[in-house]
Amino acid sequence: MDTIKFFKVLVMVFAILSLIAACSGAEEPNIASQERENNPAGDVPSEMDKVQELNLVDYSEIPTMDSAVAGDVAAFNMLINVNEGLYRLNQENTAEPAIAEGEPEVSDDGLVYTFKLRNANWSDGTPVTAHDFVFAWQRAIDPGTGSPYGPYMMAGTIKNAEAIAAGEMDKEELGIEAQDEKTLVVTLERPVPYFLSLMAFPTFFPQQEEFVTEKGDDYASNSENILYNGPFIFSDWDGTGLKWSLEKNPEYWDEKTVKLDKINFDVVKESATEIKLYSSGEKDRALLTGELAKQHADDPDLIKGKDPAVSYIKFNQERNGERTVLANENIRKAIAKAFNKQELVDGIMADGSLPANYIVPADFTFGENKEDFRAVNGDMLEYDTKEAKKLWEQGLDEEGINELTLELLGDDIGVVMDMNEYLKDQLEKNLPGLTVEIKNVPFNVRLELDEAQDYELQGAAWGPDYQDPMTFLDLFVTDSPQNRMSYSNERLDALIEAAKGELALDAAARWDSMAQAEKILIEEDAAIAPIHQFGIMALQKPYVKGIVRHPFGGQFGYKWAYISGKE
Repeated sequence: MDTIKFFKVLVMVFAILSLIAACSGAEEPNIASQERENNPAGDVPSEMDKVQELNLVDYSEIPTMDSAVAGDVAAFNMLINVNEGLYRLNQENTAEPAIAEGEPEVSDDGLVYTFKLRNANWSDGTPVTAHDFVFAWQRAIDPGTGSPYGPYMMAGTIKNAEAIAAGEMDKEELGIEAQDEKTLVVTLERPVPYFLSLMAFPTFFPQQEEFVTEKGDDYASNSENILYNGPFIFSDWDGTGLKWSLEKNPEYWDEKTVKLDKINFDVVKESATEIKLYSSGEKDRALLTGELAKQHADDPDLIKGKDPAVSYIKFNQERNGERTVLANENIRKAIAKAFNKQELVDGIMADGSLPANYIVPADFTFGENKEDFRAVNGDMLEYDTKEAKKLWEQGLDEEGINELTLELLGDDIGVVMDMNEYLKDQLEKNLPGLTVEIKNVPFNVRLELDEAQDYELQGAAWGPDYQDPMTFLDLFVTDSPQNRMSYSNERLDALIEAAKGELALDAAARWDSMAQAEKILIEEDAAIAPIHQFGIMALQKPYVKGIVRHPFGGQFGYKWAYISGKE
């Protein structure tokens, strides 16, 4: 399959995370959480404004609103607000039943899930049925659809998905069946502990076959050619424009929870312009990065938190079929330990980002004892110039060289270019004999070079697709389509396979297996050099309440948002 399409390519790279991700992380949802602390019942305060209208900025046009082919943040942000699957992430970012009426019945072997659907309607008043899920999932896995996330999310999870995506079986053989209008049965390839978390992802949303077929190529091309079953309906979107709105959906099954009547969006790509619109009162929220973050660090409207995404340097061990010097473990470790991550996040990012000495982010996943996965391995490959120089000298000696020139590939976006200049300065200063040549290119060019594995060092980043450490760790198994750096470790492969297979139903053993895999990847092999975990800073008007930042899928949930105190 064309893996570049579902390589998270439009989601988590330096530039996209910095410019599209806007505000995210653990602290932002606490806007709602703090209100619940003062109001344990969770009721919305009575002093709501009469006008429930929110004005926001988005950072790019929406390429498509077809959930089967969407593959970018811009689309996912809208899709989770206008459509809904079996589950959705709630205010605490826990997957809870949505179109599913309650928890499913699960077979003893963990392979068969039987869902009962609640009474829910599409925006045209017709009922949402089990067949709508069957049609949508089959469409997403069908090679002819060209879905970026269907094969990625379903292969190895939903029965027969991998073979269907490869064109070896018919889509009707996918492990999903409508027993009747309100009963949906899903059969898995193997037990998947995070399966219900996946059900909140837009690729698994339903679609009405009759409507999609009738619209043909026009389906999801504009706001009039879409059906909605979520909290809002899309309006004023012509498929290419820089403006659109969300309006409350009167047919939504949980319509009473939705307080906002309308959300108006304008695409604004310049941060300075966004700040001006915020300051003038035209917009209710504005992203802060770099110098703007520093300038507004003490603003009373400031909100901040962590984002569950991590940036890192990829070490390409084979280029154009030839071994590179980065196949040397000591050279990789030396580079990974030779730059000051704290100085980088404080001076370059200035948005609450954290130094990352890991790949699975902090405050993202928790074990049965509520312990953060991050606590198992702690920090690895920490900044240490003395150790870095020692490893560097050993590596050069093993390669029989005294000096080395390496190319650093990155995106041609301001904050990325600043970061690359910082890395160049640090590496050349702390590793004698090293010259770093920066190659900043447009985003799509970098992706092409990555797909061709035509680079030496590359700045990359990854954010989760579901709430489990596996969404980060299985990127680096030998045959992963994301492993475009010729890294291979049989022990890591075996640990990941065990966590996905024989240990899938043993939570403690699975957790330990994934922790061991991370330790091999980072501390033992230095297959990548982690840089930072993304932070967020934004200005938000104090009268804006209840926006929830989600860690994956779409980023912002407006179902619980409301305006109080603006009037």
